[in-house]
Amino acid sequence: MTPRDTILCQIQHRETPVIPYTLPFEESIGRQLDAHYGGAAWRNRITPYMVGVSAVNTDLKEPIDATYVRDGYGGIWRQDVRPWHLEQPPLPEPTFAGYTFPRPESFFRPDWKAAALQTCQANPDSFRVGHLGWGLFERSWTLRGFENVLVDSIAEPEFLEEMLDRLTQLYLAFVEYTADLPIDGILFGDDWGDQRGVILGPERWRHFLKPRWAKIYAAVHAHGKIVMSHSCGSVAEIVPDLIDIGLDVLESVQPEAAGMNPSELKRLWGDRITFWGCLGSQSTIPRGTPDEIRAEIQHLRTVMGVGGGYILAPAKTLQPETPIANAVAIVEAFVGNETPPTNA
Repeated sequence: MTPRDTILCQIQHRETPVIPYTLPFEESIGRQLDAHYGGAAWRNRITPYMVGVSAVNTDLKEPIDATYVRDGYGGIWRQDVRPWHLEQPPLPEPTFAGYTFPRPESFFRPDWKAAALQTCQANPDSFRVGHLGWGLFERSWTLRGFENVLVDSIAEPEFLEEMLDRLTQLYLAFVEYTADLPIDGILFGDDWGDQRGVILGPERWRHFLKPRWAKIYAAVHAHGKIVMSHSCGSVAEIVPDLIDIGLDVLESVQPEAAGMNPSELKRLWGDRITFWGCLGSQSTIPRGTPDEIRAEIQHLRTVMGVGGGYILAPAKTLQPETPIANAVAIVEAFVGNETPPTNA
């Protein structure tokens, strides 16, 4: 069974001899691990279950000076802070008057697409994912400013509907440009949740975002690809809606957020959607001991792997504050202790 076969079986809700995983890390952590292991050979121990490619630059930014950049929509960002900060949205008022909405072609990258094809062809045994980040909600607030778009959802709903319709058409074009690559799935990114719940609220999410994402997911399925989406925070209230509109894989599954206990998510919806993530990036990874980390990884394999529908991963890329002993524990548990799922 190839790594790709293992991922596909899990998405099809069939148990596999090992639980597949992904292990992303900030390069500062990578360098510390290189020092710990005395070189970079440890990286070759990571099974390439997934390989990501991109043909569209959804995070297009052009430098203005050493501090500021302009994104593909005209927004100005400050990049000398973490996280990046939106200094000036391109639509300070709820109107498109005087604004030229970007065309899809301005984000297409033929050179990226050629490189993506080569990467796919070089990794036939891996599950290949086309990345399309910065989704409809995230892009709406980068166009208007975060507070403004929340106000728009109440005070200017017709304008917000028009903006989201334009973004939906843009993303449908992104799907068309990406889907002819020999990929297995397309991964979107759209942070719908914070620690407490859905930022727009579940009802407004259903009104503004659900029907538009349904169109985009349907376009992916029409190409025979698997639909995957990332969201930070608490999205438990809308998991049934995500299943309803065809989401196959939910990525991040941040266990510290309200209602996002992985075991409970598995109990409620684990036979209808695949969960990818679940290892706490705000709790277990930075604050646990190596023994606690190893125990939690085994717990996730045991509970989440029953019946398939699980891909093990940190909820977020291993961050710079991760203690090196904890990073080592994760590497060793992921690559050295892949065990078959057992009944909890």
